[in-house]
Amino acid sequence: MDLFGLTAAQETLIVLGVMAVLFVTEIIPLAITSLGGAMALGLLGVLPMKQVFSGLSDSTVVLFAGMFVIGAALFYTGLAQKIGITVVEHAGHGENRLMVAVMLVTAIMSSVLSNTGTAAALLPVVVGICSVAKIPASKQLMPMAFAAGVGGTITMVGTPPNIITVGAMQAAGLQPFGFFEFAWIGIPLTIVTVLFMMTIGKRFLPSHEISAEVNVEQEVTEVSNDTKKMWYSGIILLGVVVAMALESYIHVPIAISAVIGAILCVLTGCLKEKQAYHSIDWVTIFLFAGMMPVAHAMDVSGAGKLIADTVVGIMGAHPNPIYATAILFLLSCVLTQFMSNTASCALLAPIGIAIAQGINADPKAVLMAIAIAASCAFATPVGTPPNTIVLGPGEYRFMDYVKAGVPLIIVCFIVSLIIIPIVWPFFPAN
Repeated sequence: MDLFGLTAAQETLIVLGVMAVLFVTEIIPLAITSLGGAMALGLLGVLPMKQVFSGLSDSTVVLFAGMFVIGAALFYTGLAQKIGITVVEHAGHGENRLMVAVMLVTAIMSSVLSNTGTAAALLPVVVGICSVAKIPASKQLMPMAFAAGVGGTITMVGTPPNIITVGAMQAAGLQPFGFFEFAWIGIPLTIVTVLFMMTIGKRFLPSHEISAEVNVEQEVTEVSNDTKKMWYSGIILLGVVVAMALESYIHVPIAISAVIGAILCVLTGCLKEKQAYHSIDWVTIFLFAGMMPVAHAMDVSGAGKLIADTVVGIMGAHPNPIYATAILFLLSCVLTQFMSNTASCALLAPIGIAIAQGINADPKAVLMAIAIAASCAFATPVGTPPNTIVLGPGEYRFMDYVKAGVPLIIVCFIVSLIIIPIVWPFFPAN
């Protein structure tokens, strides 16, 4: 459908703008806004109608569902509470001490594992810890999600943008970043993120009781604290985590590992079939499923490229290198809040190389800024899967992410602009 002679890119941006307003105001539920946006793009002809609900079959959605069931099994057997008691005994009941422990463990795991898989695996454990420590889970789940995102910046394989950047450098005939070279900025950002959430960020997080958590605890007492089933659920979770870590070696997708684990939880009696269905957070499922085709539309319609071209045009032909790096960081960061971080990085990496070479500067600083910014998807619940997966369990609202995420992005932006040019100079000495 041709809307007033607008291009597909313009139509996509209009739909995204309306969605952004609805997300912020929450006049209608987030999941309905997400699915509504996808349907609007289908009706406008930006997306083929068969792709409107394609997100429901996306492997990440399947991963979410599987891990929700495994997480519930840990509660129904009492294992999550037991882990929580053990952690609290060592870390204490302090909110900050628990936050540091949770964020550091998450960041370390995410540096070499899928940040989505890491967040999904730790979700039930963190909620269990909060239950025992009598701390609202809403105070710990968003920091965990942020740690999963920033932890991925430490190594080449920690997050897709890092890999995309290396590929773009190789395609351009440039010396690519080394495996641990990302750690020069990834580790400082991780430390800064932990410190920020401990001091300033936690003030923006909601503090309320998690009703779902209470319901699960009540059902746990009715169903099991059976030691054998507790072992079953723990072994299943451990097996799924190991399978996720060895994904590239055993060639089993992490979504398949999660579903197998969920099935085993039911077959071993860790929870009943109806309990498994009940444990799935459908708001998270439909929110993410709706945003997948919207993100795809941003890419195929040229909307992302239109934004990039406009910003690059404003910079001029020969911008100052630090100015260009700052602008491209912000552009990559804005795009990744609503579209795939892989797509945003793939779109901007060649542009960054061209701009740097145009002013005879080494492209490494610009490319590192683009890659890091693509992982700073803190400001929306749809920016990255870890953000989405904690939305329901944490009972967060869209503005909760904006309040905590935007200041964190500003901090990461400042730290990156200080460290990146020092480690990767624009004009290195021969």
